[in-house]
Amino acid sequence: MTFRTVALSLSLLVALGAAGTVAQEKVGTVHFATSCSAAVQSDFERAVAMLHSFWFSASTAAFTAVAQADPACGMAYWGVAMNLLGNPFAWPPSPKGLADGWAAVERAKAAVAKTQRERDYIAAIETFYKDADKVDHRTRAVAYRQAMEQLSARYPDDREAAVFYALALNATALPTDKTYADQLKAASILEKVFAVEPQHPGVAHYLIHSYDYPPIAEKGLNAARRYASIAPAAPHALHMPSHIFTRRGYWQESIDANRASASSVGSHFDQLHALDYLTYAHLQMGQDAAAKRVMDQVSEIPKVTVEHFVTGFALATIPSRYALERGRWADAARLELFGKEFPWGRFPQSEAQLVFARGLGAARSGDVVSARRDVDRLGALRDALAAAKVGYWAEQVDIQRQVVSAWVARAEGRKDEALALLRAAADRGDATEKHPVTPGPLAPARELLAELLLDANEPAQALREFEASMRVEPNRFRGLYGAARAAELTGDRTKARTYYSQLMSLGEKADTERPELRQAKAYLGK
Repeated sequence: MTFRTVALSLSLLVALGAAGTVAQEKVGTVHFATSCSAAVQSDFERAVAMLHSFWFSASTAAFTAVAQADPACGMAYWGVAMNLLGNPFAWPPSPKGLADGWAAVERAKAAVAKTQRERDYIAAIETFYKDADKVDHRTRAVAYRQAMEQLSARYPDDREAAVFYALALNATALPTDKTYADQLKAASILEKVFAVEPQHPGVAHYLIHSYDYPPIAEKGLNAARRYASIAPAAPHALHMPSHIFTRRGYWQESIDANRASASSVGSHFDQLHALDYLTYAHLQMGQDAAAKRVMDQVSEIPKVTVEHFVTGFALATIPSRYALERGRWADAARLELFGKEFPWGRFPQSEAQLVFARGLGAARSGDVVSARRDVDRLGALRDALAAAKVGYWAEQVDIQRQVVSAWVARAEGRKDEALALLRAAADRGDATEKHPVTPGPLAPARELLAELLLDANEPAQALREFEASMRVEPNRFRGLYGAARAAELTGDRTKARTYYSQLMSLGEKADTERPELRQAKAYLGK
């Protein structure tokens, strides 16, 4: 790509009207010294603040405006390249994003930044984009993390370097590391910055990501409760607190956060991501009518912009959750992919969510033939992900395939085989973490194991598995009901009353009287 093409591409991104609409809106405060002209310094820092809240379109427009006002400001093109990374928790970027990012890096280098520190920032992001067509994503991502670690060490007074290094630690943390070493290291860095820059949007944002894990989620509540007020103009800032609220089972707080985010001006990524979390929270509170309104809202979107797999993920999970969380297995078995024009073939991990829900619904409603067909499809999607070297999702989809296979075995009367398959799937699920793109699995494998045990008239074992699942996925409607029912069948009245009481509290604002709530009410009324 020539520099003339780069300049043209960047000029198309200016969208000065979009930049103007956020010019006076609150996006937080960032201090990032540059050698760019004093006239653009505040605009540059504002663009960085929007970048920290993953408001990529507005941030790119702002950086591009800075570059137009001061063509010698190489850091403006660094900012464009940073935005083109996209959400690092939804990596890898698209091929177009990688190509455009490399073009922005070339433009940043051509501007010849005036300080070594700025040249080091540009060199760091170059490590991610360089040879993207030859070097695998993980290798380049780790190289970028190492470059940011070196940059932060070289400039210990540069808090922005520390913040971006912390983000890189979080983005490259392995989902199989249950010590959360990288995340806790990032949190330690960020907490120190938060103490002196309490209005920094990136610190609040990345602290939420650092603590977005069941054993340490409590530590993220401070950042979660502050982030939206720091950057209320940024759609993603309104949504992010719900990551911690979901981990803790605080469903009303999650609903409030995601309703605000989905109503703000953002991309389909921001809107659909928030709507997925919103649907999940409504269903946990027995608010089925509200969840249905969200699903209808999604179906009314005239044309979905295809950005990356996250968009398709929400399109697949929202209707799937609506069926599975209510135990409507026949409805789940009839699920169809949304929108024929959507390129599902590009996103196997997204398609797999609906195929899993459909297969589980078919197996649990007795349609073994259809369920087996979906098991085969999940296997094909797993193989496609493995071939594309998307190892995390290949594993998750194979776990889903194993879960559906277990319920097929149960439908065919092979109870022992079903339990062995589902127990293995639950153990595999425990070995990794959920992806940040989702509020939780469509159906936790260990919770499904507990349901199968309950179905097999083994309530004591079922109760243990329900309780184990709830330690990871707290305050889930189906988990609480299952634990209450299992305790009731084992004759443990204390636990049965406890769990039924919690279920009634959870469904206090339900807009539909689910059978489970009627059963809880009847038991507690004895």
